[in-house]
Amino acid sequence: MIAPHPSAPVTPARTVHKAVVPAAGLGTRFLPATKATPKEMLPVVDKPAIQYVVEEAAAAGLDDVLMVTGRHKRAIEDHFDHAFELEQALAAKGDSVRLDAVRDPARLASIHHIRQGEPLGLGHAVLCARQHVGDQPFAVLLGDDLIDPGETLLGRMLDVRDRRLGSVVALMEVPPEQIHLYGCAAVEPTGEEDVVRVTGLVEKPVRQEAPSRYAVIGRYVLDPDVFGVLERTPPGRGGEIQLTDALQELATSGTVHGVVFKGLRYDTGDKADYLRTVVRLACERPDLGPEFTAWLKGFVAGLDGTRPARRDIAA
Repeated sequence: MIAPHPSAPVTPARTVHKAVVPAAGLGTRFLPATKATPKEMLPVVDKPAIQYVVEEAAAAGLDDVLMVTGRHKRAIEDHFDHAFELEQALAAKGDSVRLDAVRDPARLASIHHIRQGEPLGLGHAVLCARQHVGDQPFAVLLGDDLIDPGETLLGRMLDVRDRRLGSVVALMEVPPEQIHLYGCAAVEPTGEEDVVRVTGLVEKPVRQEAPSRYAVIGRYVLDPDVFGVLERTPPGRGGEIQLTDALQELATSGTVHGVVFKGLRYDTGDKADYLRTVVRLACERPDLGPEFTAWLKGFVAGLDGTRPARRDIAA
């Protein structure tokens, strides 16, 4: 079955219209699956992960999307283009449901592509977007981070940017033992429950040196001033140009805010979380959920010994 086409909510006029999606990573955590297939194209139920990201941007009113890709990422470009022969074949069969599903990726937004010639880090990938973005504020959405389609994180970040200007990052409180996996923010309150002022940022700190438990997750709304900072930012952790380091400089001037997110987020760059994402989203699908959930309950019951395990996949 084909995923239902999401209905984009009506959004107010915004000052941010462009989104940048860095998608040049090698996907080494998913080898050998990503040897020839971009990690962003791994299916989450029946859509590639990156399509969920572009749908999120479009639903928030961002109608211009630049994908920063690399070598061997041609499949991403093809996915967001028209497939004339396939569309003709589906139209000839009268299969309007699958025809719409095939056409949808190209209709989500005005989609552009640029290549990051060298793997020099997230900061460098963002810098590659400078000519396309110009002097406008823009959003950055990382392809590994999926925000549940029912959440409105990006819209909230755009609202904060419109009111407070500067740059806005998405923050999520994580257990202390996980903070070394993320950029970490030092924060102070603003008077809004879910909005904080970011006073400092550090990339993947050791647990004892983390300024808080607030991790930066893969959503940003950036002021174009970030480009000038990135140009003079030297390579940092891992020998890469870190976006976190550039935002640290901007934070010292009081122009970076954070939106604290407490909703559902999936890290599809992690194998276990990728599997959890597929299961959760499949269970929520009206066309798949009832049958799949019934089978899943029986499968789990077999694992905990309350009923005999079965070798077949039927419920």
